Amino acid sequence: MNRRQFLLSASSTAILAALGRQVFAAPMGGHAGHDTAAMPGMAMGAPADPSPVLKRLRLPSGRPLATVPRLANRGGAGRFVGTLSAAPVTLNLAEGGVKTTAWAYNGQLPGPAIVAREGDSVEIVFTNRLNQPTTIHWHGMPVPADQDGNPHDPVKPGESRTYRFTLPKGSAGSYWYHPHPHGHTAEQVFRGLAGVFVVEADDDPLRHLAEDWLVLSDLRLDERGTIPANTAADWHDGREGQFLLVNGALRPVIALGQGERRRWRVWNATSARILKLALPGLEWQQVGSDGGLLGAPRALDTLMLAPGERAELVVSGSLPAGKSVALQSLPYARGRAMTPEQTAAFTVATVKLGPPVAGAAVPAQLRQIPALGEPQVRRTLTFSENMADPASMFRINGQTFDMNRIDFTGRVGDIEEWDIVSEAHMDHPFHLHGTQFQVVARNDGSGWVAEPFLAWRDVVNVPLREAVRIRFRQDLPGMRMYHCHILEHEDQGMMGQYRVSA
Repeated sequence: MNRRQFLLSASSTAILAALGRQVFAAPMGGHAGHDTAAMPGMAMGAPADPSPVLKRLRLPSGRPLATVPRLANRGGAGRFVGTLSAAPVTLNLAEGGVKTTAWAYNGQLPGPAIVAREGDSVEIVFTNRLNQPTTIHWHGMPVPADQDGNPHDPVKPGESRTYRFTLPKGSAGSYWYHPHPHGHTAEQVFRGLAGVFVVEADDDPLRHLAEDWLVLSDLRLDERGTIPANTAADWHDGREGQFLLVNGALRPVIALGQGERRRWRVWNATSARILKLALPGLEWQQVGSDGGLLGAPRALDTLMLAPGERAELVVSGSLPAGKSVALQSLPYARGRAMTPEQTAAFTVATVKLGPPVAGAAVPAQLRQIPALGEPQVRRTLTFSENMADPASMFRINGQTFDMNRIDFTGRVGDIEEWDIVSEAHMDHPFHLHGTQFQVVARNDGSGWVAEPFLAWRDVVNVPLREAVRIRFRQDLPGMRMYHCHILEHEDQGMMGQYRVSA
């Protein structure tokens, strides 16, 4: 059986918010980044011709890459203090007065970027203006368990809470924040709730490079121009959208000077789409992962990013001025059963080479990443599916999530080794809360093979019928979650929890 797909996790950007005031011309039919197989009903053999509303739909396309607005800091040096609220927002996405209601942080899609520094104390006052409980999960960040925004700490409609934590030395990286209430996570994310959180370091060896941020997300609209609820196929395969957006826009243009080197931070803010990115014709290197910089740059042909995963890149303007290069999404089959796989490459964004700019050097060594030692604890987690039982389709170690069950116990400071084994028919990206891990080996069925480089991660894709071995250490006590980061699968119980004692 084959299943694989892609959804909207969360970003639709400031440009999308601007659609409440302005309509941009961009025809829907046949453009790259518009996946007709993902149209509601099309996977089931419905006509490929979109409805009249969708025919006159206009989304921003081919414009300069939008910046992601930052959350204002009211705390000063060494202390980040900000305010977030989650609430409905109305957008004008089509002619004829068609209104689209999304859910947004501070009225922005994606939510405002939080930028802080290692050592900062963080205080975020959050208000829930939705009609259902929600949380803010600080994805990938080493925060105390009671500040993590996990399902045990919901913020009820109309209520507020304050999240407080301190960013330790060594935590610099590209993180993000999104809801995590059990049973509501997928809907709240596909309706727009997500934002990015960048932690900077004083000793960043790439600080001299200009940066571009690319928040990749999916958007789906129905024949009325509204964001529809999940279908049975979405709950099975993971939700997908017609549009893959970058900072809320279709196929933006990213400027790059001839000979220039720029640092890209890339977020896969979809809930189910596994991205296989390519940048043919340009030199590019991976310099960072979920948990910050790598030890050394890695030359790339393609870059795989699972839902929730991030990467930092250095892209070099190695072509003549005036040339354009497509950032492409290549086909990748992840085992979908109820919706078609992606079968052709499409353009995610266009990189346009401008006048010459002096290229800054990239250090051969970026930082030290010591390998974690021999584990004190070894465990095996098995992902499986039982499609004959709609109440328990997605399982870890044969069980679905139970808020009142502790699946494992551990201790602060212990090195743990987990083998994450897929007995499933589709890929499942694994996410662990509270810390970063190292992938030490992979097994495609022919034996364990050591990972070729060290990196700090909090998401790793586990391909169907394969296994991944990780090592990590939790430095803070409390209840921690682990789950599939296809959000529909998480909501249906492909999640567990373990208590870490001091």
